[in-house]
This record gives sequence, C-alpha cells and structure tokens, in this order.
Amino acid sequence: MAVSSEEIAFAKELFDGVGDITTRKMMGGLCLYSDGVIFAMIHPELGLMLKCKGAMIEEIEKQGGTQWTYQRDGADKATAMPYWSMPGNAMDDPDEARTLARKALTFL
Repeated sequence: MAVSSEEIAFAKELFDGVGDITTRKMMGGLCLYSDGVIFAMIHPELGLMLKCKGAMIEEIEKQGGTQWTYQRDGADKATAMPYWSMPGNAMDDPDEARTLARKALTFL
C-alpha cells in the first residue's frame, strides 16, 4: 500500500508554517522534513506520525498518541520506533498539529 498524493497534500497543509517542508520516500512510507530535519512520517498503514524524543514522548502519550512498534518474523520481541501517532485533536486542528511539530523538533 502506497502513500497517496492526497495524504501527502493533507500533511503538507497541516504542517504549513513549520519551516520549509520537504518529503522523501523512506521506511515504506514518506518522511517529512522541516528545514532538512525529519520530524514526521506518513506510514502507509498507520497514517501520520510524529518523531518524538525526550519530554515530547510524555506529552504525545497524554494526548493519546501511540508508539509505532513492529515485530520481524522470527524475532523474540517487538522493535519500538521513535514515531508516535498524531493525536486525533491535532489531525483536525492545524494550529495544534503545528504546535506539536514545533515542540517535537526542539527535542530532535
């Protein structure tokens, strides 16, 4: 399943104003960069996700974000990635989405 042009346009519009947004296909999806720093991705199955580190993890969890984990065939345990689902309120509110993106960028 590929990331659609509509999903890309939505993400770029949602994060408009968070620096110069560029994209690159990566990790089976599409990564979003702000002024050359990766801060989010669109996963073909999981949707829009923010890259979170440090204190940002607690904040995104409080708002309902969940961490992307996956398990490879034959692996004993799951691997946790530094990407978290966007909280529902931020998906509907560009101001909130931009605020979260800017905060996430401070920890990257």
